[in-house]
This record gives sequence, structure tokens and C-alpha cells, in this order.
Amino acid sequence: MGTISMLMTSLICFPSTSHLFISFYSYLSIGFISTKTASTLFKVSSLSPFILIRFCCLLGFWSIVFLFLGIELLLFSSERALTMKYVLVTGGVVSGLGKGVTASSVGVLLKACGLRVTSIKIDPYLNTDAGTMSPFEHGEVFVLDDGGEVDLDLGNYERFLDVKLTRDNNITTGKIYQSVLDKERRGDYLGKTVQVVPHITDAIQEWIERVAMIPVDGKEGPADVCVIELGGTIGDIESMPFIEALGQFSYHVGPGNFCLIHVSLVPVLNVVGEQVLIKKRSLPSIVLGGLEDLGLTPNILACRSTKALNENVKAKLSQFCHVPVENVVTLYDVPNIWHIPLLLRDQKAHEAILKGLNLLGVAGEPDLQDWITRTRVYDVLHETVKIAMVGKYTGLSDSVPLCFEGSFACFYVTAKEAPDVYKNAWNLLKGSDGVVVPGGFGDRGVQGKIIAAKYARENKVPFLGICLGMQIAVIEFAQSILGLHDANSTEFDPQTSHPCVIFMPEGSKTHMGGTMRLGSRRTYFKVPNCKSAKLYGNASFVDERHRHRYEVNPDMVPQFENAGLSFVGSDETGRRMEVIELPSHPYFVGAQFHPEFKSRPGKPSALFLGLIAAASGQLDAVLQNYGNASKLLPNGMSNGKPIVKSYQNGNAIKSSNGSLNGVYSNGNGVHH
Repeated sequence: MGTISMLMTSLICFPSTSHLFISFYSYLSIGFISTKTASTLFKVSSLSPFILIRFCCLLGFWSIVFLFLGIELLLFSSERALTMKYVLVTGGVVSGLGKGVTASSVGVLLKACGLRVTSIKIDPYLNTDAGTMSPFEHGEVFVLDDGGEVDLDLGNYERFLDVKLTRDNNITTGKIYQSVLDKERRGDYLGKTVQVVPHITDAIQEWIERVAMIPVDGKEGPADVCVIELGGTIGDIESMPFIEALGQFSYHVGPGNFCLIHVSLVPVLNVVGEQVLIKKRSLPSIVLGGLEDLGLTPNILACRSTKALNENVKAKLSQFCHVPVENVVTLYDVPNIWHIPLLLRDQKAHEAILKGLNLLGVAGEPDLQDWITRTRVYDVLHETVKIAMVGKYTGLSDSVPLCFEGSFACFYVTAKEAPDVYKNAWNLLKGSDGVVVPGGFGDRGVQGKIIAAKYARENKVPFLGICLGMQIAVIEFAQSILGLHDANSTEFDPQTSHPCVIFMPEGSKTHMGGTMRLGSRRTYFKVPNCKSAKLYGNASFVDERHRHRYEVNPDMVPQFENAGLSFVGSDETGRRMEVIELPSHPYFVGAQFHPEFKSRPGKPSALFLGLIAAASGQLDAVLQNYGNASKLLPNGMSNGKPIVKSYQNGNAIKSSNGSLNGVYSNGNGVHH
């Protein structure tokens, strides 16, 4: 019995693929013992053969029982291993607290613990997707490989976790209602009254479970943990169906499979510098009262504040919000967002999450050495390269962060009728080390962009045009160099006699949503020795993400190239132009695709790397040494040591230990 007890204990405590081996071993052992015992009994005993046969049958029966018990435990453990764990991140008090960065950082922390992580963003607005919204409404639109136009937070998820998400990883009210109404029209609910509860709430839960199983990290099989961010704030009317669905969902998946992190605000009064609790209560507790009424109880309270919470404030929050004091973490202001995963780790947030998910014995301690190195590298860089960004939406930081996040300073350049504003804009442009013209739609501000492109071309200032920015460079070249003064895009002047940018034939002029050329497309380099190909590691082609309706007129390409503008990259047909360069210029590059969408921490976009190198006077060194880029690790380390290199007007910046090290990284998209 002692042997059997030990066997049962090992099977229960250590469910793994070794179960089957243990079960067969036990079966063979017991069978061997029964056979040997029977043989001995036949020889030395005077017992009747009938009793001996019964004894052997009894031993054989129990051996078979233990065999099937082992198989059952193996299947049970496999089912447990496939059970998805969910972390929900909600926010209260005000919008814009940083739920997206928090959710991304939680994912980084769990990934560092050895778990595979995927992410879902819920946006309660009625739009089907973010594609038709102005950047002023909801920030910049992020484009995925499959062409999904999604919320900017999915860009954070992809960057932080180094994954490739799908359009279904962004849930909106519009998508949910559309799917339910489609089912209703097909007759799936025939005879039923279709209601928010249960039909909408069930659709939300089914969508989450389905998408959570989609692998996003390039490996086979589903992830271990799905981090879900609920957009908006608790209490919004539009969020109510999702909160109800998530309350049901937490019950459906069961204890140990669901962890709720609530992000809330603890304001600090600048006058007295005190963290505010209202009438002996706190803003988080007021919001959490409503959250609990809706069926969701937080496991962890993440408090946004300008500084770390005092211990007495933590104790009060724990008391008011019914959250253990060790599960109250502070997300205070830090120099850059790369510090947030480290902030969570230092406060043992991963232990609270793993405990809530019953993964303490499965996941290891977080290994964030690469992240720490990257953060330290960022912190020792103090000099800046000034890049002038010429665009319409630059007044809102969330409208154009992807081009510049963590890379360089942004300068708002515009041209208005007010002379002082116009003069100041020109001063900013002339004081810059490089110029970027990002994507956009509509004719507002186009003339200012053309002037900026002309200034960069004529004065040998490094220039990067993205999407519309590349088209602007082509229009300016046609007007200034080819002498076609009325040359334009048909988007801005449908009647132009020299349409150097035209509407794509497959586009739609009647439906705006999801009708552009979207997602990952392949660009082939026609000029092997061009700067762009070298920056991509001497690639013959590259896969990058697109979002446009207009393209360079292929019939005018020979005219441009005869005048000195080189179209170095095109699609597989050779007629759709993708990359332009001006060979006589230090760095004048335009791309029809958006290189910023695939940029990663430690793996910057090749074209942006070229821009910064050119703006700091180091492009030749980068191009010359780029053949050795593969020897450098993508996390900013070489042979285990942090590497830092930045330049301002040709002067190298030293790292904290006084050494000079170069970092050149190739690493977004597919390059061959």
C-alpha cells in the first residue's frame, strides 16, 4: 500500500508526460509481482488452484485500474496545460491613464517568467475599426500584417511582446453587433428574441476565447496567458455590455484562470504635495465599488500617480478597495515607458498575478536582463538629434507617436497665415538635423509639406517621406526639376494635367472603411547598392505594412528617373513604386509603406535608423559596417556588454563608463 500511495501522490503532484510511463511501469511491476507470487504459491502452498486464480485475478485487476488511472491523470494534466489563463486590465476615474502600457508591461513580465503571451484590446466604440477615425479622435491608426486597422494600443502590444497580432485581436462594439446581426439574419437565433443579454454578452465571450487560442509568437499552439485591455473607463454606458460579459466570463473560466488588474488615479495636489483621499476614501475605491457591483473583483490595484505611494496610503487603499496591501502597486511617472515592466517587477506584481492564475509553481522568476540593458542604454543618452516633423496632426502626441517613440525629439512645423507662426515654423525647420513628412489624407497642409521637401532636397538635409510623404517628394520633384508647375496628385487636384500621383485601380471611391491597400506587402529592391537595401542588410526584398489609396503614376516613372530620381523599390509587378531615393543627396528617401509599424525596441526600423545616422553625420559609417550587424544582438548588447552609440553634429556621445560602442541593428520584417 505504501508503494501505491507514493505512486498516486507522484501522479497527482507531478502531472506531466511522464504519467504514462509511470502508469505502464506500475502495471508491469504489479503484473510481474502477481505472476511471481502466483508461481511461488503454486510451488510452496497447499492452497487450492481456485483460490490462487482468484488472487492473481485480483492483482491483475488492480494493475489495470492503476494503468487507466494514470492515463486519465495524463489526459487531465494535458487539459490543464491547455487551459488558457486571462488577465484583464481595466481603468477608472479618467481616460488616458496608461492602461495600454500597463497591459503591455504585464505581458512583458509574464513572458519574462517563461510564459507565452497574447493580447486583446476591447474598444467599446460603435465603429467597426479605427480606420475611418481622425487621429484627433482616437490617436494614430495602427496597421497589422493582415491589414487590420486597429487601436494604437495593439502597436504597444506588438512592440513590447514582439508578436504579430491579427485584426480579431481588436474587439469593438461595431464588430460584436455586426456578428450578432449577421447570425440573426442567417436564422441562427430563429424563434428567439435577440437581446444584449445573453446574445451580445455570449458573442463577446466566444470572441475572446476564439482569438486567445490564435498563436501570435510564431510558435505552434496557443499561448499560456491572454492579456485583455478594456478601453474607456468603468461606468461608461458603452462599456456596460463588455463589463457584464467579462463578469460572466470570469465565472465561466473559473477561479485560478482569471486575474483582474484595475488601473486608477491617485492624484497629488501640487500645492501641498499630498496624495489625495476624498472624505477618507479614495478615487480608486469609489470606482471599484461600481466595478464590484457589476460582478468584477480586482486582484491587483495599479495606482497612477506622479510619485510612489506612501505606505500609509497603500494601507488605506487596501482597506477601502478590499485588495491585499502587497497587491497595491504604484505606477508613478518615469523617464520613459521602458521602465514600467521593471517597476512592476520590483513591486512583485508578477507574484500576485501568478498567484491569481495558479501559476506560481509553473512559471519562473522574470528574466528581464535584456530589458534592463535596453533601459539603461536609453537613460545614458542625453543629447538629441533634432528632426522636423511636417504634418497636420502633430499637435496631439498620440496622433503620430509611432514614428518617433523613443527615437528622437519631435518639432511641430506648420505654415499659417500668421507671420510670426510662419517665421517660427521656418526657424524650427532650418534648425533641424533632418526632416520627416509622415502619412496623411486630404489637401490641408500639402503646400507646406511640399515646401519642406524642397528645402530638404535643396539644402542636403536628411529627408524621409512616409506614404503621403513619398508622394509629396515626387510632386515637389515634378514641379521643381521637371518644370511641371501644375503637377499634383489627383487626390488634391483631380483636373491636373500632370497627375504624378493617381488613385489605385482596385480602390473604392464610395466606401471608405477597409478599402485601401492594407497590410503586409512585399517590396523588391531593383537597385542592389541603394542606401535602402543596404540599411535592410543588403536585402533583395522586404515585407512591410501599407495603408494607402494613391500611388505614383507608373507612366511617369521613366521621366522621373531620366531627371535623376531613382525608384529603387517596387512591388512584384514592377509597376507600383515603393521606395524612392535621390542618389545625389546624402539621404533623401521616400517609402510608400509605413516602416514604423514593424519597429521594435532594440530593433529599429531600417529607414529611420538611416535617417538618424544621416542627421548625426554617421550614415557612411553605418552603411560601411552594416554587414557586421548580424554579429550584434537585437537587444542592444554585443558579447554580453551594453552598446551605445549616438552622435550630435558628428560628435560621439560617451556611455556612462566612458567607452564608445556602436549599435547598428537590422531587424524588422522579413529581409532576404
